Amino acid sequence: MILRTRLGFPVAALALLAVATSAFSQPTTTMPATATPPAAAAAGATVENGRIAWYGKKFAGRRTASGEAYNPDALTMAHKTLPFGTHVKVTNSTNKKSVTLRVNDRGPTQADRVGDVSLAAASQLGMVRAGVIDAELEVVAAPPAKKR
Repeated sequence: MILRTRLGFPVAALALLAVATSAFSQPTTTMPATATPPAAAAAGATVENGRIAWYGKKFAGRRTASGEAYNPDALTMAHKTLPFGTHVKVTNSTNKKSVTLRVNDRGPTQADRVGDVSLAAASQLGMVRAGVIDAELEVVAAPPAKKR
């Protein structure tokens, strides 16, 4: 027996329609709510507020996504979307320490994080013991123009 609504439509069809339309009503953006559009980021506006972690010496010498070897003593960071060579001011939200870093890698892979920083950067930010902190990322310089 098929259950029908007052208008004669099968109940199962209406349920299927409700499920299908709810999938399209969800936001499709994966960018955090605090992110600024890329045009504003290039002008030096705050890019993101979120959690960052650091990665250390066990990755030393491995190739980053930009092709250069990872150096834990360099002031560098990984970011999901900013172009390689972008300079970003990273500020620890708790102690207000900040450092300017160069993007040379992609990451982090964890959805709840906005960046990964080198060991040297983590030291300057006062986050080595904590491992993960809340931070503000602000673009301070666009990457240099590519030579043709």
